[in-house]
Amino acid sequence: MSKKMLSLMVVGILVLSLGLVGCGQKAADTNKAKVLKIGAEMTFPPFEFQEEGSKEYVGFDMDLAKAVAKQMGYTAEIQNIGFDGLIPALEAGNIDMIVSGMSITEERSKKIAFSKPYYKSGLSIVVKGDNNSITSFKDLEGKRIAVQIGTTGAEEARKIKDAKVREYNSNSEAYMELKAGGVDAVVNDLPVNEYYLTKSGEKNAKIVGDIVNAEEYGMAVTKKNTELVEKVNKAIDELKKNGEYEKIYVKWFGKKPQL
Repeated sequence: MSKKMLSLMVVGILVLSLGLVGCGQKAADTNKAKVLKIGAEMTFPPFEFQEEGSKEYVGFDMDLAKAVAKQMGYTAEIQNIGFDGLIPALEAGNIDMIVSGMSITEERSKKIAFSKPYYKSGLSIVVKGDNNSITSFKDLEGKRIAVQIGTTGAEEARKIKDAKVREYNSNSEAYMELKAGGVDAVVNDLPVNEYYLTKSGEKNAKIVGDIVNAEEYGMAVTKKNTELVEKVNKAIDELKKNGEYEKIYVKWFGKKPQL
């Protein structure tokens, strides 16, 4: 075999090898799962929280967020971020979406875009079991109220005449302050208050008054990402149609969904 022929064979083998490497790389890129970075504040049971002794994030929002991501062909990557830091993190591009029991409000909608509602809620009051002087939001005038920072409960409490509003980083801190006698009441979303009373086994606390400000929760993305909003809305519709949404809802709330 001539040297020229041998050289051509070597070149051919090299070209073929590079081609196969390129194809393999393309296949790897194609099979690589797309990641959807989701931000949530993990002290909001039963929507998002960490069970004692576990590093896993669980809750209604977490199950639904993962189901929505999967429906869209993504893998959900959950990040624990303080509630008041969620919108800044979204605007900075550190996360792609917020799924954290966030109420759809006019003020928030000026900054971010919401999906269609996925949960309907409302605000309620928790007081000590022997407190019979507070039976409505009107009775909170001039009282000491504990809320979680950045929530609609905090916004509503600040509207109450002469109320001394104390904001905490987590709901558990607010409930602890009530138990210690540092505040007269906690204002929070009804399902959160119900979950606290049920799971904590707290006997010296109760929910009083009517539910106010019926709210709807939405998943949030940046205003410029209209394509993602459309995909999320489609995924929510599909999960409701195939029964997965109801399955997740019943798991966490023990009843069929309102929406």
